[in-house]
Parts: sequence; structure tokens; C-alpha cells
Amino acid sequence: MSFTKTTEQSSKYEHLEKMSVNDLLTNINNEDKTVPLAVEKALPQIETLVSKIVEQMKKGGRLFYIGAGTSGRLGIVDASECPPTFGVPFDLVIGIIAGGDTAIRKAVEFAEDNKEQAWKDLSEWNINEDDVVIGIAASGTTPYVIGGLEKCNENNITTGCITCNAGSPLSQTAKLPIEVVVGPEFVTGSSRMKAGTAQKLVLNMISTTTMIQLGRVKGNKMVDMQLSNVKLIDRGVRMIMSEIPVSYDEAKSLLETHGSVRKAVDNFKK
Repeated sequence: MSFTKTTEQSSKYEHLEKMSVNDLLTNINNEDKTVPLAVEKALPQIETLVSKIVEQMKKGGRLFYIGAGTSGRLGIVDASECPPTFGVPFDLVIGIIAGGDTAIRKAVEFAEDNKEQAWKDLSEWNINEDDVVIGIAASGTTPYVIGGLEKCNENNITTGCITCNAGSPLSQTAKLPIEVVVGPEFVTGSSRMKAGTAQKLVLNMISTTTMIQLGRVKGNKMVDMQLSNVKLIDRGVRMIMSEIPVSYDEAKSLLETHGSVRKAVDNFKK
């Protein structure tokens, strides 16, 4: 099936090297302003996928992101931020990149072209029917990602995707696709720009909404966050003070005793 890769179409801006710094920044910013509007159009698709993720996680399932290059890195960033933000285990949301951890910092040649490797990478985590796998690829044509989702489909594992081209092979493969069509990039084909921003916004929405639905936020507070630095400890203390009638020192003592804002508040005795 043929489709148009809008992410690869020529930029509507010409002679970038002749632009002033101000013109470059202004034009990049003008393009970036269009991204949230493109995401808005995909909200029904995002809602469908998130609802399924919540359903599967309540059964004990996990969420996997698979991608190559920028897309893979964005998945890893989102997954790695779930434990400190929401206090969940490190293996509840898992990011996997083509080429392995080396590819996080340095491109691994042709890793994205291996159609068999993603399933091997997923199999190391003993993936099963309770899990959800989201393939991330701006182009919607990455063999590593498509191959991974095809094998998941064969094994009755829920599949979703985040892509920035409509009607792509990846969208046709994923059972629950998300298409955020952002159009040509400022620098032709540089999908780390608008496409990458769109993917980051969608990933934020997926993980945050899922965790809220799973009870990992109270009111609007990260009551299960990991207390991994002085700033977060101070934030935790102030969150406790906003919930129960204690002083700063008393709140800090409760936090040290119980290890989380939620437990400190729940175990407070007047």
C-alpha cells in the first residue's frame, strides 16, 4: 500500500543558511506551534490506546515501547521517568531501542533494519498476552518496529503505535495506532524536530494518564514519587504539610519514617 511520507517532504522554508539567528528561531518556533494542534486531532486514538493499557495493567500487564534512533530514545526517556515520578517498579514501563543500550548515546548502523531483532529483545522480558507493546516510528516504516509488532500480533499481545505519517505500514500493523501528522520538518527530513516533539507529547499523555488511572496520583500530587534528592524530599515534606496539620520538621520525620508521601499521610495519627 503506497502512502505519502509527509515527514520526508521538502521544508516550506528555503535557503536556511542565509537566515539570521532570529529568523531561524522564529520560524522553528512557528512550526513547533502546530504540533499540539496535530496531537489534539489524535486524542480519540490516544484515548483508545490508554484505556486498553489501563485495562491490561490492572491484569498485571506491562507497557513496552520499542523504537529506533530518536523514537527509541524518547520511549526510553518516558519509561525511565515512571519509577521516580510514580513510584512504580522499573520493569512496569520498559523502553527498548534498536541496537541496545549503546544506541541510546551513539547510533548503531543498520540496527533499525533488522526485522527480527525486536521480538528477540522483547522475548528477553518474557513478554505475554497481558502486556502492551507500542511501536514508535515517525516514518511509520522502520523494519525493527514493524517486525516487532507483527510478532506481537501473532502472539495475541496488544499492539499500538505512535507515528507521524497517515496510513503507514506501521499504522496498518498496530491494532491501536496513533497518527500525529505534523507535516514537513523545518530542516527537510529531520524528524527529531516536530515529529519528535509530537511523540514526546503523546508519550507524556500515555504514561501520565495511565498512572493517574492506576491511582498513582492523589489530588494533583505525585504522592508515590521516589525521594531521590533534596529537592524532592522538600517537595514531599510540603505535600505532607498541605494534607495534614504538622510542622515542617514533623512532616520530614514522617516522610523519613514511612518513605513516601502517601504512606506518611495514611499513617498519621492525630
